[in-house]
Amino acid sequence: MSNKEEALTIPEWYRALDAYTFDTRFVKLSPEAVAALAAGADGGKKVDMDSELSKTVIAELRKVMAELPGNCFVSVDSCAPTDTERFKHKGGAVYSAKSAWYYLVQSEKVAQAAAAGKVKFICVRPYRHISKAREFRLFIRGGKLCAMSQYNLIRHFRRLDGVQKKYWRLAEELVSRISWRLPAPDVVMDIYITSRQEIIIIDFNCWGEPTDPLLLSWDADWDNVAGMHIIPAPTKISGSVKVSF
Repeated sequence: MSNKEEALTIPEWYRALDAYTFDTRFVKLSPEAVAALAAGADGGKKVDMDSELSKTVIAELRKVMAELPGNCFVSVDSCAPTDTERFKHKGGAVYSAKSAWYYLVQSEKVAQAAAAGKVKFICVRPYRHISKAREFRLFIRGGKLCAMSQYNLIRHFRRLDGVQKKYWRLAEELVSRISWRLPAPDVVMDIYITSRQEIIIIDFNCWGEPTDPLLLSWDADWDNVAGMHIIPAPTKISGSVKVSF
């Protein structure tokens, strides 16, 4: 993993931005534990949940999870096990340390990251239900916010129509305040805006491919792109409409 890639991992940027994100705990993984995650590419079949290695990791996870309230959200440095059944049905919420380890070793995404040398830690945060309408991707260039996109492109959220300017202003103020703390001057930042109008940083991604630009395009003129982009409301057709075949 390059220095630029490592700077975007949670254990790296958390040190500078802990006040702007979820309270997070970290479990340092041994080389053997990283190898076990990499072996999990075979559906987790190569990982013995009752082995001494698994018991050691689970004990460490249990210790840090006890410091956080309620269910937890567990990932590794650069990715979460979003390709597992736990994410499909429960949004990634885990209660027990054993379940946390189990779903990490079941994840193909985590296995690939571990095999590529991109895993050093397990990251544990409190689980929080996130409203899809208040999750956004910020595009920051030269330390300044230049664009903002709706993150979940599933439909138009009518509630966003009246708050676009407010949300843009909140994001712009945050980026201005923390620009010197960012892991890179050109970076993509995923955020969540709470019901109290507070912004929580979720994650960072590299500027450009393979990061998904969502409602924007990497071919855009980024010197002139600005503002918040959301899926527009469906067009309503009124009056007499005749259709012929």
